[in-house]
Amino acid sequence: MPSLLFLGLFTFYPILKSIYWSFYSSDFTDKTFVGWDQYVRVFQDDIFLKVLKNNVLLAVCTVPVSIFLAMYVAIWVNNKLRGTGLLRALFFYPTVIPMIAIANIWLFIYTPSYGLLDKFISVFGIPAPHWLGDPNWVLFSMMVMVIWKEAGFFMIFYLAGLQNLLKEVYEAAAIEGARPLQTFRSITFPLLMPTTLFVMMIATTNSFKMVDHLYVMTKGGPNNASNLLLYHIYETAFSFWDMGKASVLTIVLLGILLSVSILYYAFLDKRIHY
Repeated sequence: MPSLLFLGLFTFYPILKSIYWSFYSSDFTDKTFVGWDQYVRVFQDDIFLKVLKNNVLLAVCTVPVSIFLAMYVAIWVNNKLRGTGLLRALFFYPTVIPMIAIANIWLFIYTPSYGLLDKFISVFGIPAPHWLGDPNWVLFSMMVMVIWKEAGFFMIFYLAGLQNLLKEVYEAAAIEGARPLQTFRSITFPLLMPTTLFVMMIATTNSFKMVDHLYVMTKGGPNNASNLLLYHIYETAFSFWDMGKASVLTIVLLGILLSVSILYYAFLDKRIHY
């Protein structure tokens, strides 16, 4: 009963409230009913379309790469070799660092002229771009940071999944003369599909809820080149005080995540061996 109460107060009530406010033009002090006009205004907004494109691009580029690296590293550190415990800790370490601290670390890495990345590139005599100040590079720079952080987190799930797989299956495959790549393709990968589905859900959700890093590193700039949907919602609500538009953006975000979840389960659930 207490869990249902908390679920209602902190999940369902905010969603219903957002739906209600999405039909009003409001700045906290005054509200006017505008109906569906608010939705039309949002989908005709060039900034929203740019932000949505940025977020979709971030998700499409970071989710597969993070999952691939996580699975690869998990298989690597799952071997009973010397030093694997230390390697696991090193790969997982970024996930326990506070998000603000991570943003500051990467802010230092990307600092023009004095940052670690520019210092490294200067050794080869290559001119470095302004990683966070150039619209052509800023989103890519954010992607690298996201992959660095997420891959270690997802590795833990894959490592847990690998350690639950039956050794007898691999022994039988070895007796049959299966090569490592064949073993991975026919045994490991299919048996890890439940983990992959779960990780894909988490990775996609995470890619649409980035706000801390943007607040510290770019504020969505330059010229909205790195702006993402959740930060745009925050900015609309608490910088421009447009609660109606912020509510519409929230509903759009929830709709995207719900649609992606349904698609994942519709297309992947049939391919999963539980």
